[in-house]
Amino acid sequence: MATYLLIIQILLFLLSVVMLRHLYWRTRFYVHMFQQSGYKLNEFWQWMKVNWNSHVLNGTHALANILLLVFVVFIGHRFTPTAPVVIISVFLIVWFWPVDLYKRKEKKPLVYTARVQRLLVPVILMVLVFPVFGLFVSRYGQAVVPDVYMQAFGWVFGVILVPFIVLFAGLITKPVEHYIQRGFIKSAQKKLASMPELVVIGITGSYGKTSTKFALATMLSERFSVCFTPGSFNTPMGICKVINNDLQSHHQVLILEMGARYPGNIAELCDIAHPNISMLINIGKAHLETFGSQEVIAKTKGELIQALHPGELAVVNADDHRVMEQAARRNDISVITAGLAQGDFTATNIRYGTDGCSFTVVHKDGAQVQVSTSLLGQHNVHNILLGFAVGHHLGLRMETLALAASRIEPVEHRLQLKSNGVYTVIDDAFNSNPVGARNAIDVLAAFQGGKRVLVTPGMVELGDVEAEENFRFGEHIGASGIEQVILVGDKQTKPIQEGLKASGYPSEQTMVVKSLFEANAWLQQNLAQGDVVLYENDLPDVYVQD
Repeated sequence: MATYLLIIQILLFLLSVVMLRHLYWRTRFYVHMFQQSGYKLNEFWQWMKVNWNSHVLNGTHALANILLLVFVVFIGHRFTPTAPVVIISVFLIVWFWPVDLYKRKEKKPLVYTARVQRLLVPVILMVLVFPVFGLFVSRYGQAVVPDVYMQAFGWVFGVILVPFIVLFAGLITKPVEHYIQRGFIKSAQKKLASMPELVVIGITGSYGKTSTKFALATMLSERFSVCFTPGSFNTPMGICKVINNDLQSHHQVLILEMGARYPGNIAELCDIAHPNISMLINIGKAHLETFGSQEVIAKTKGELIQALHPGELAVVNADDHRVMEQAARRNDISVITAGLAQGDFTATNIRYGTDGCSFTVVHKDGAQVQVSTSLLGQHNVHNILLGFAVGHHLGLRMETLALAASRIEPVEHRLQLKSNGVYTVIDDAFNSNPVGARNAIDVLAAFQGGKRVLVTPGMVELGDVEAEENFRFGEHIGASGIEQVILVGDKQTKPIQEGLKASGYPSEQTMVVKSLFEANAWLQQNLAQGDVVLYENDLPDVYVQD
């Protein structure tokens, strides 16, 4: 009897270890998804609804509950007191041992920021309530054999409730986070107020903000001491972090990238750091999922121009009529335009090659200068023209700006040329949009001599027009003449597949894979020297591919 009870205790201990392991990975996964959703409760809830059956409440949880229900209601009384312990423990150990659904390769790993650490306190406390209660009852509720039902129910319910607990923890910690953020904002505002001579440049647009920012920073650094936000730091806290930690008294220019997902976001950023120069580079269809319409996007992006004081400067893309409409709403500011087709600054004789592109910058007064850069794509020509507009306004000669433009380095994951030792890579993996995606295909198609391969999961966050835009993207790919298309995720890329078919693209040159890792394995085995691969968009971890 003692040996048998020891076996029971060992089984229950193993059950606790396995369930605790499963609980850890599931909790980590949902905290990561919450972080990937920008800590926004509504976006995290939308993600949960989309992935309800596959992740939130999947077959594992259903079968575990069915087993427990069957034992409690129907057949538990027919067994000896110890038999259910053995059966249920063994079943749950085997069933909950796999954690592949949550323990997977991450494109952007979970970062244990101070905010995540604060979130984890209530998450851990709440997640462990049911398992601890179940363990307590199972240990002290029966004299000889622990109540396996209570222990199992505690673990299973703890596992099931994880995403809801993360959501609730985000809700109850929101006031704390708001208080902390207000402190950072006030500190940033105070610091900027102490530097009245500082020129603050705000940059926004539906796409290309980061590339434009780095190009402008390189060009202005020829004369000025420049501070600018790194990477895609374009949120209130990202901007505050740069101002509070990086901005120094010797800086003369502060360049801030300003992003938006909802109406009012740009105005909020301008309230933190008032721009003296506003750069509106384009108004496209990015984040239609949250904005709802392109008109709302235009109004939101236009908040950057509306924030200017009378007499201050807006630098805008002359080729985008929506941008020009926003600039036309103000008649008390200065406006400088730049574009390929029209504007105060234009570009002619644009030529592309494996080393980048070259073109001639023409000012409206007739001045011209030749520019050579390692950057690819027409949008980068636009970016440089916008940089010329700002630099010229601040007193830099066109020849100086041209020299600076030749030193601009490609931004990571934005039409960045690389080599893996065998074939050439064009890395355009950061947040694809309709215009940028088609432009990237044109760049790939311009390469000659080897096999040209596209790897893409398509475009997301385009709201109601997502399927239509991906279909058009497929048509554009099909008409480009490239030799191979690898689509990541069958369901996600259906519209692209249909667009390819409509364009007459050969089906044998299209491959659908489940993951980027599978695509990379194929490339390693099938490409040779001289081949070129374009990575167009790489969905964040919140997009579970099939």
